[in-house]
Amino acid sequence: MTDTYPAPLDDAALAASWDAAWSALDRPAPAGLQVELMSAWAEPHRRYHDQRHLRECLALWARWRDLSARAGEVAIALWFHDAIYDPQAGSNELNSAAWAARSLIRAGLGSETAQRVHDLVMATQHDAPAAGADAQLLVDIDLSILGSPPERFERYDQDVRKEYAWVPGFRYRDQRAQVLQGFLDRPRLYHGDAAVALLEGQARINLAAALSRLAQ
Repeated sequence: MTDTYPAPLDDAALAASWDAAWSALDRPAPAGLQVELMSAWAEPHRRYHDQRHLRECLALWARWRDLSARAGEVAIALWFHDAIYDPQAGSNELNSAAWAARSLIRAGLGSETAQRVHDLVMATQHDAPAAGADAQLLVDIDLSILGSPPERFERYDQDVRKEYAWVPGFRYRDQRAQVLQGFLDRPRLYHGDAAVALLEGQARINLAAALSRLAQ
């Protein structure tokens, strides 16, 4: 089925996705890099920003890759977009983007490719409108969790709270409500028609429910 929220990629599909990304860049996958990335994504402090998130993103990527201009670059950006993640730091995207760019240069890719991937990863800060079709696709995939089935969304909501367990409850509720309301206030949550069709309606239901829970 292509009109439902995807299941996370299994190990075989994940490995195939990694190889396909580098094949699209016309380079062999660097030895050991996937293992490094998977170790990073499996750090114990992660609850939502973990391997399941990566696998869900790449499952959507497998479905929508033909919508991109530079498929390999978007795929690599997905692999790296939360590769460095510390909920108490404000430089996660920057550090992840830098890791991606360094890895591409070491693999023999040009500085232009490295810069584009760097910029794609930075787009997942969600602090400015995504510029360009590839960045918009990447952002849609990263935010797909908002339009996931209700039980998956509630698990995501709980897992985000666990990642921010160090934040006092009243402060967390206020800041989390601001973030969720900001998404809900957008005229359109997703850029691409495929993402809107799959995710937009459920995302608005999920966000409203989460805001209601925070207000209790």
